[in-house]
This record gives sequence, C-alpha cells and structure tokens, in this order.
Amino acid sequence: MYHNPVLLHKSVEDLITNPDGIYVDVTFGGGGHSREILKKLSPKGRLFSFDQDLDALENTIDDERFTLINQNFRFLENSLLAYGISSVDGVLADLGVSSHQFDEATRGFSTRSDAPLDMRMNVKQQLDAKRVINKYEEEHLADIFHNYGELRNSRKIAKDIVTKRLIKPIKTTQELKDIFQYIPAPNRNKFYAQVFQAIRIEVNQELEALKEMLEQSYRILKPEGRLVVISYHSLEDRLVKRFLKNGKFEGEQPRDIYGNFPKFFNLLQTKAVIPDENEIEENSRARSAKMRTGIKI
Repeated sequence: MYHNPVLLHKSVEDLITNPDGIYVDVTFGGGGHSREILKKLSPKGRLFSFDQDLDALENTIDDERFTLINQNFRFLENSLLAYGISSVDGVLADLGVSSHQFDEATRGFSTRSDAPLDMRMNVKQQLDAKRVINKYEEEHLADIFHNYGELRNSRKIAKDIVTKRLIKPIKTTQELKDIFQYIPAPNRNKFYAQVFQAIRIEVNQELEALKEMLEQSYRILKPEGRLVVISYHSLEDRLVKRFLKNGKFEGEQPRDIYGNFPKFFNLLQTKAVIPDENEIEENSRARSAKMRTGIKI
C-alpha cells in the first residue's frame, strides 16, 4: 500500500457538508482521502487534490469530477484560480511524510535504512538534506535542531556535524547517524527521529508552507466551509490550533471597539480528535495523529 490514510472516515465525515460542492485535498499521496471524498460527492461535486511528489501522480483517479495538481500546497490559491476556482466548500490536509516516502529507502526519510541524504518531497528542488548538513553554518544548524527537532543539545549536535564534515563530506543517513553513537542506546531511536524531522522540515520548508496553506484556505473557504487538518507532531498541531483559534500563528488579534477578539473559525470539536486503539493497532503511524476541524465564520 502506498499510504494508509489516518482518520479516513471521520475526517471526510467532518469535511463534507454539501455533496454538490467543491472540495480540496491538499495532500493527495496515495489518494485514500480523495477516493473517500469522491464517494460522498454527487455527480455535480468536484475535487481538486494537490501533491508535489512525482511518485503520487501514479495514483491519480480516473473520475471526471477529479483534478490532480502537481504542486506544493503553499500554491493553493493561485493553482485553483488557474482552473477558475476562487471559493470552495472544504479543505482537507493530512500533513507529514507518507508511508511510501518513509518506505522508499532511497528517499532518505527513514532512520531505519542507509540512503543518500535527500529528504526532498519535491525531487525537482535543489535544496536537499546533504546540502543542509554539509553547507549550513554551525549556528544555523543549531537553530534548526532546536526549533524543528526540539532538541535541547542542539549546539553540540551542530558542532559534532561540522567537526565531522571537516574530515570528509557526510553523504548518507548512516554516516549522519554514526556521528551520534555516543547517545545511549535506549534514547537513540527517538534522538534520530528528532534529528531527521528537523532536517526534513528545513529541506521542505514544511512549517512555512503550512502557514501559507492555512491562510489561503481561510481566504478561499466559503462561509460555513470547513478546514480539516491532521497533524503528527506538536510543531504542526500548535500552528493549526492557534490559527483556528484566532487566525494568527503568534500573539493575538487586536480587540474590536467592544474589547472582543475577532473569531475566524468555530471549532467542530473543542479538543483534537485522535485515532482509537483499533486504528493505531492497524496503522502505527496513526499513534501521534491529531485532527482539528474549523468552520469558517
């Protein structure tokens, strides 16, 4: 299976309010969510899906109601305008790396196998993990590990990498992991996961792209339109939660003349929805998933 979609039925149930409407799946991947959305749409409904990964294009759906756009979702608004679409009834985002990307060893996303340092979701872009590891200044690397990996010893991690690359370039995931053999074995897998996450986020500019997608989603959603987002780590979830709460990623909106904060979304559920035990048992990737749904005011 290319990708096992998380919270499949619940996410689509929350998303679809008008079977005749126009919907967007900004993370097509294996097409699991898109296929489920199409099941709920009438012959008049339309679905536009986005994916920047060329591998995902092989999963396209033969349905006249469906259009697959090979773009990063940060180009959501302009890409839809090219098809004459300026407003939609709902947007769904299943964030993070697909199962296929993790399992395809040559992509360099997984900590479990040796592969070239790549981690690009869009293989056409120039910036890859090898360049980040071998060319970034030590201070910049430290900031990445601190901000994107939430690693307390980010300065030492950066220094160790810079020291090692002075001897020879670091070209593979195993060579990167070998630098940190001093990490105690019980903590090593979690540490590697945080290091790889930080590099991946930098390579793909994931948080900046997420912010742009959320802002554009709000602009194109019709009143009462729904934004459904499934995230997998605290950095993503924090941005989604704050945006749904007050339309900003940091700080607060200015109060109106009555002293009230403006609201942009009503929340369908006050707390994030998480997968049940059965889904986690069937799909381990679901363990860290959190889904939030906002209804545009």
